[in-house]
Amino acid sequence: MPKSSNDQRLTTVERRASGALAAVFGLRMLGLFLIMPVMAIYGKNYPDYTPLLIGLAIGAYGLTQALLQIPMGMLSDRIGRRPVIIGGLIVFIVGSLVAAYAETLTGVVIGRAMQGMGAIAAAILALAADITRDSQRPKVMAMIGMCIGLSFALALVLGPLLGQYIGLSGLFLFTAITAVFGLLVFAFAVPKVELRAARGDLLPNLAELGQIARHPQLARLNGGVFILHCLLTAFFVVVPTQLVAGGLASEQHAWLYLPTLFLSFVFMIPMLIWAEKRRKQPMFFRIAILLLLTAVAIIGWAQGSWLIFIIAIVLFFTGFNFLEATLPSSLTRFAPAGRKGSASGVYATAQFGGAFVGGLAGGLLLQAYGLSGVVWFSVILLVCWFVISFGMKPPPQWQNVSFKLRALGNDEIQALADSLADAEGVEEVRIVTTEQTAYLKVHKTDYNEQAITALVASYQ
Repeated sequence: MPKSSNDQRLTTVERRASGALAAVFGLRMLGLFLIMPVMAIYGKNYPDYTPLLIGLAIGAYGLTQALLQIPMGMLSDRIGRRPVIIGGLIVFIVGSLVAAYAETLTGVVIGRAMQGMGAIAAAILALAADITRDSQRPKVMAMIGMCIGLSFALALVLGPLLGQYIGLSGLFLFTAITAVFGLLVFAFAVPKVELRAARGDLLPNLAELGQIARHPQLARLNGGVFILHCLLTAFFVVVPTQLVAGGLASEQHAWLYLPTLFLSFVFMIPMLIWAEKRRKQPMFFRIAILLLLTAVAIIGWAQGSWLIFIIAIVLFFTGFNFLEATLPSSLTRFAPAGRKGSASGVYATAQFGGAFVGGLAGGLLLQAYGLSGVVWFSVILLVCWFVISFGMKPPPQWQNVSFKLRALGNDEIQALADSLADAEGVEEVRIVTTEQTAYLKVHKTDYNEQAITALVASYQ
């Protein structure tokens, strides 16, 4: 039988584990995002303040995340998920404390880089897959994704709201406390399990990374997420101070972000539905990029009170949230069978690398050329992305299934591969002998599950 089960309900263990892992992931991301809307404002209180250091403080976590995401995922495959996740959370807590007690902005940058060294995203996702059945895994991954989105929204509101009372140091202490809570949730709520999920679709394989990076559609998605997060961190180097210059006090920013985020979701959800139903993803990608471009232009060149910036922020988050939701979804569809882990590893590295470059470039350009430097940098990035997007194709309507196999000889492997490749609805076959697993990418409607199951049965 394929690994997809007929039981469409989460078990008690799956429900408890997935909820706990989603909470851990969300709490950690909340800590990373929390300072973004206030760093440019409160960072001016440090004696060594420069715009460059502000940019680095916002984006430093991205560099260490980008460097360590793939190695930490592979390490979890060797020594286990729990030690890597617990160790990563402890490193994150230490980094938060370093930033909280830093007396200089340079110290804050070091603390932020240490926060990023707790790169546990791959290990958490792999543990979620270890605990759950294949048929339930999309639900669990969706739950984790929702928690990431919620943490970002909460950070935009809580950062300015709490910052006026506890300052930047207090925000980092709050981050450390939430991480301790996440550590306790993980230790006591996530059950210990024996590894049982196949590796190819969960964790990166070093030998496959080059092939994944050269895949034309995946390369466009990786470049897109790099630009998107580069723009995000550069955006928050200048937006908070622009709002203050427009007459909106920093303690009021939370009440601006809350309704604008809500409005962005109101506009974004119909875009998602329409793009998926009509298979018009490339067209809506370009619309979202144009929304970002318009938002950047308003922030950079519009004159007047902070009220006009509301339009820009709504446009920005409509485009950003649409792209943030659809990029990983497209990635999983374009990823070759059994290589989703490698594709996700390259994608995550590009994502966090973009966050670092955006913070660095935003701070550097603000320091050297002022607001116009950051704006032109963002515009050039978005124009390049818009041009590249014309080579995008709608994600194929495939799904991935896998079958556990018995130990097979070379002749049996070749015979099974040939038979599966000739079967109706099968786009791609990959048999990994070390895992005793056959990975298939199949058409959603043409795939005959009973026929494929019967064909594979004699090899199981």
